[in-house]
This record gives sequence, C-alpha cells and structure tokens, in this order.
Amino acid sequence: MTEAVARSVRQPSMADVARTAGVSAQTVSRTLRDSPNVNPETRRRVLDAVEQLGYRLNNAARVLSSGRSFTIGLVLLQSGGYYSRSAVTAGVEAAAGHAGYAVNIATIAGLDTGLMERALSKLADQGVDGIIIAVPLISVTQKMEDITRDIPTVTLDGSRTAGARVLGIDQLEAGRLATQHLLDLGHRQVWHVSGPDEWIEARQRLQGWQECLAAAGIDAPPALEGDWSPDSGYRQGQIIAMIPDVTAVFAASDEMAFGIIRALRERGRSVPEDVSIVSVDDIALAAYCSPPLTTVRQDFYRSGQAAVELLLDPDGANASVVPASLSVRASTAAPRSH
Repeated sequence: MTEAVARSVRQPSMADVARTAGVSAQTVSRTLRDSPNVNPETRRRVLDAVEQLGYRLNNAARVLSSGRSFTIGLVLLQSGGYYSRSAVTAGVEAAAGHAGYAVNIATIAGLDTGLMERALSKLADQGVDGIIIAVPLISVTQKMEDITRDIPTVTLDGSRTAGARVLGIDQLEAGRLATQHLLDLGHRQVWHVSGPDEWIEARQRLQGWQECLAAAGIDAPPALEGDWSPDSGYRQGQIIAMIPDVTAVFAASDEMAFGIIRALRERGRSVPEDVSIVSVDDIALAAYCSPPLTTVRQDFYRSGQAAVELLLDPDGANASVVPASLSVRASTAAPRSH
C-alpha cells in the first residue's frame, strides 16, 4: 500500500504533516499553537501541509476557538519513590481538574536526556498547554530548551531550563536543618546516607550536611550513597552498624531510613538509644515507623497542586522555594554519653 493510499484510509497525524512539510513534529505543534518562534517560511510550509492533508487536531473545535487544549503534561520517573510519585500525581490532577484541565502523563525509565527529550516531545505533540517536570534535569539539551521555551513549564526539584519556572523545597536548608538537629542534641559527628549523585536533591542535601558540619568545625566522614530505596538504606545500615562510634545518621530519604533502622536492630543497636536517625520527606509511614521518624517535611501532594497553580499563573514568580520544616519524633535523642 502506498503512503498516499495509507493516508486515505486513516486520519492524518501530526507526524504526516511534519513529514510532508519537511520539519519536526515539535515545529508543527509550535506552528499550530501560533508560537512566535517559527519563521514565516516554515509556518507557510506547515500550514500548506495541514491544508493538503486535511489534518485536524484532536478536540479541534475547542482548541481552535480558544487557542488552548486544556491539558497539562506531567513527566514522572518510573523508579521514583512510590509515595512521592503518587502524591505528586494526585496533587497535580486535583488542581488541574479544579481549573478545568486534564492531565497527560509521560514516564521515563531513567535520568537520560534522550528519554526526557522523547517524553517532552510526546507531550508537545499532544498539544499540552503546559508541562510539569517532576524529575531532575541533570543535563539540558537544545531540544529540551526549545520545547520548554515554547510551552510554559514548571520543574519540581530545583533544576530548570532557561524557560522553566522552579517550585521546590530548599534542599540545602533541609540538609542543614537535619544535621543541626542532631548536633543540637549533643552528637559530635553525623554520618550521611545520600541519595543518588545524579539527583540534584541528593547533591543539595549532601551539601547542606557538609556545610553544617564545617560550620561546627567538624570534618565530614565519607558519605554512603543509596538509591532512595529501603534496600539501599539497609545495605548502608549494615556498614554503619559495624562502626561503634556512630551515634547519629542523616538519611536523605525516609525509605532509606527505614532500611537503616532495620539493619541497626539486626546487629543489636537500638534507635535512638544507640543511634539517632533523621531523614527527609515525612511520608505517611514516617509517623508509624518504630520508632516514629524525625524527618524534614515535604508535602508532595501540595507541591503538585502548587505546580499547577504556578503553571497557570502568567504573572507567577520564576522561582518559588518552600521553606524546610522539621517534624521531630522519637527516632532522635541525645547520645548516651551526653
């Protein structure tokens, strides 16, 4: 079957328009949204291809009359923490629904620029009015810059492209706050189980820990890297349990703290009597851990809501930072010798 015959028995797609016009699908999307960043000659070729093929956007009547698709794109990491991922999604969907928007979700399997480009391109091809990126942007490519310049974008972790706005907790302050809490209790050293180095939150929490110890005149011990999971916390906890001088640990996430606590207990060290634990996230399970976990609070549901509100506010700030706050529970105490 020839290409022309194939098109005659199905509705033409944006890819068909792009192929006919000799441009990318992103350029077609920008042209149909009347973006100013398309040169006149390219715009003419795209519109000629649209007319030639009889292409119509989905939900065409609404889009053409309002210039909007009333959809928001959300980029998530498949392997991110289950609680944070689901809470952010719920918050985004709640706020978007209240504002009359639907949510299109694109997930990526890892922190890879190619995967991020494809996720953003997918959302751009769907004609979303805005994008919320809930994974870190370790490297930013020109294609990512182009898409997020043309489509309003909010990032949720502190990383950004030139055109994106940022919403997130002050992760440096989170690291300092957690570490200072342990020092204030009388601990003379604080060990750290960090998140993956490719995550900006992990780097910033580690930096906050290092800065807090340096301000107190304490040389930081080597950080032990986890991957946000309880299993990685358990593995690093087994190492910590073999170091008798450790009395305080700052874990970069609640789930890793759960694993550390189990490893310590299996080796006969109690929390907080022998080792105090403080972490970050304050997920729902943190208050029901044994002992209840002292942790720096992150309201993932509210972050999802706030991201939508910022995205839909044309006069919103380019960066909005949520102060860190500590929920003190029973996993921290003064050291026995204090």
